[in-house]
Amino acid sequence: MPQGQMTEQDIQSAIKAAIEAGIAYIDSDIARERENAQKYFDGKVNLEHEDGRSKVVSTKVRDVIRGAKPSLMRVFLSNDKFVEYSPRNQEQVMAAEQATTYAHWKFNECGGYNILNNAIHDALVKKVGLVKVWWDTAVIAETHTYENLTDQEMTYLAQEDDVEIIEHTQDVTVEADQYGMDIEQNRHSIKLRHSREEGDLVIENVPPEEFFIDSNAKSIDDAYICGHRTSMRAGDLVAQGYDYDKIMALAGTDDDTLSGEEEKILRFGESLDSTDGVSNDPSMQEVIVTEAYMRIDAEGDGIPTLHKFLCAGTGYEILDMEEWDITPFADFHIDPEPHAFYGRSLAELVMNDQDTTTSVLRGILDNVALTNNPRLEVIEDNVEMEDVLNNEIGAIVRSDQGGSVIPLTVPFIAGTTLPALQYLDRLVEEKTGISKASMGLDADALQNTTATAAALTAQQGAGQVEVMARNLAETGFKRLFKLILRIMTQNSPEETLMRLSGNFIPVNPATWDSEMDVTVNVGLGTGQEDTKAAILMQTFQTQQMIWQTYGPNNGLVSLTQMRNTLADTLSLGGIRNADRYYAPMTQQIEQQLIAQQQQAQAQQGEQGDPMAQALIQAEQIKAQAKMQGDQMKMQAKMQADNTKMQAEMQIKGAEMQQKQGKELAELQLKYRDLQASNDLDRDRMSQDLLIQAAKILGEYGTAVDVERVRQIQAAPRDMNGNIQ
Repeated sequence: MPQGQMTEQDIQSAIKAAIEAGIAYIDSDIARERENAQKYFDGKVNLEHEDGRSKVVSTKVRDVIRGAKPSLMRVFLSNDKFVEYSPRNQEQVMAAEQATTYAHWKFNECGGYNILNNAIHDALVKKVGLVKVWWDTAVIAETHTYENLTDQEMTYLAQEDDVEIIEHTQDVTVEADQYGMDIEQNRHSIKLRHSREEGDLVIENVPPEEFFIDSNAKSIDDAYICGHRTSMRAGDLVAQGYDYDKIMALAGTDDDTLSGEEEKILRFGESLDSTDGVSNDPSMQEVIVTEAYMRIDAEGDGIPTLHKFLCAGTGYEILDMEEWDITPFADFHIDPEPHAFYGRSLAELVMNDQDTTTSVLRGILDNVALTNNPRLEVIEDNVEMEDVLNNEIGAIVRSDQGGSVIPLTVPFIAGTTLPALQYLDRLVEEKTGISKASMGLDADALQNTTATAAALTAQQGAGQVEVMARNLAETGFKRLFKLILRIMTQNSPEETLMRLSGNFIPVNPATWDSEMDVTVNVGLGTGQEDTKAAILMQTFQTQQMIWQTYGPNNGLVSLTQMRNTLADTLSLGGIRNADRYYAPMTQQIEQQLIAQQQQAQAQQGEQGDPMAQALIQAEQIKAQAKMQGDQMKMQAKMQADNTKMQAEMQIKGAEMQQKQGKELAELQLKYRDLQASNDLDRDRMSQDLLIQAAKILGEYGTAVDVERVRQIQAAPRDMNGNIQ
């Protein structure tokens, strides 16, 4: 049963233990192999050498990697859209095309060439290349100064959203109005800051030594934990809103937490150093920051969900925690290992060959050196030793007796050793597929072969490179563009402009399906560029034949597809800007062109055919007659409707007059009744007045001015009963 919601201490302990386990796995099993690979790429070996003997190093690792990288880069960069989104239904076709174009545009805007180059290099040297994708939101602040503003202008500027007034001064001036009268006016001078929040897609390479993952992970998606561990300035974290005192308490590093430091030194050189303690500015101190993605049952419902943790310091104290939907890393592999996250790098495959070749090469050079400068057998008493030790060409050796200096003959075996060196080179070529012959650079090897044999030799060597390219495509590129699509649909503005086939059109990434399939479109395994170009030209000819035979509405080939064929042909020749040679074409533009052409053909045909003109005139007369008849019917209907409406209005008027007369008679009756009632009340009031006057006179002997009271009663009054 679920154990209940986890406490903050439980979560802190779990994330700390998981991070430490992942980093320990990398340090113990992966880091040393990557360090050796970097050393061998830099032209170093683990072989010792004797003093006075050759210490030359064969650079097989570097040569092979530098030979493979151009081929891999060409595979992906020879196509403007090497990755495409596949719609899952008919309604998504246009959206998939827009998303593909927009994703490649954003990829190139973020430095796509450098990202691709770095990811492939890391995969070739350090097992895996890593790319991180996220949506970065930043607050852009602009400061403006305004002077001599009126009250209205001041109010207008101050009430704008996201405006902060930094400085404000007010002066009162006397100015003449339009009538020449002096009036006082307020004049304001302000300095304000206008802040706005902007977000954009960010794609960056992650150094392999800064990435960690648990040892049982087979991929990023099924990893228990993985993350990015690096160092940041304390001031940068404070600028993001974190507490200053807390960040400063977590600042600093120690030797136990500097995993990957050796790899950084190998990459940057021995001059790599931290600025801790160098600057007197505390905000410049380094803080270890770990961004970890871990599945955890924080709610205690028994279902672990992915969470993003931002931790700081050597103890990985949690600064922020939130639920997340996808881990933002894409991993590129050239030789993946089944059922494991880390595979093999190309450097690892030839490191032993570099040792062997180095050893043979040193022996050859030592033999050549000893043959050219042999050791000497000297009778010391008869020879001046200073002359013997002088290696200057043509130097004189003084001796008291002939034959006191005898060269020790060293057999020259370098010539017989060279085939062994060539054999070792051939083993490396067979292992990696990287050779001069496979790249078409070895003129001697291909001199006496036919064109077909030479092409087969180059294609056979390219097979290894194509496998590496396919592995890169199926691992890193698919996941990278899935991340780009999902992050764009979740965070992009509702509508933005995008260039599609040479036209700027509005798109709304939020409406795209974030789960669209990703297809790598690099044409692997289909031959060389000349073969592909021939196939494209044949395809274009077939498209032309279908278009000419069955017309624009043939249902099989469109102008857009023919234009794509021409653009792909140019792309194979290294010409990317197809819009310069062929006008942009979409389905909408194609339909407009077809409609215009059909209309022009119809007009041209009608002008040249008398029968067609007669038919057109007859149709026009018929249409005019029909229009006149419709107008007459409309006028008759309108006249009948007006007559009916007038009759109805007269009837309603009579009814209204009758009703008003009846209501007036009723009002008159009510008025007469009210007047009679008022007269009766007035008579009763007069009688009561006389009775009360007589009563007062009899009881108190005081006479009442009856006429005065009657005048007051008869006086006009307002709505509230007060005498006016």
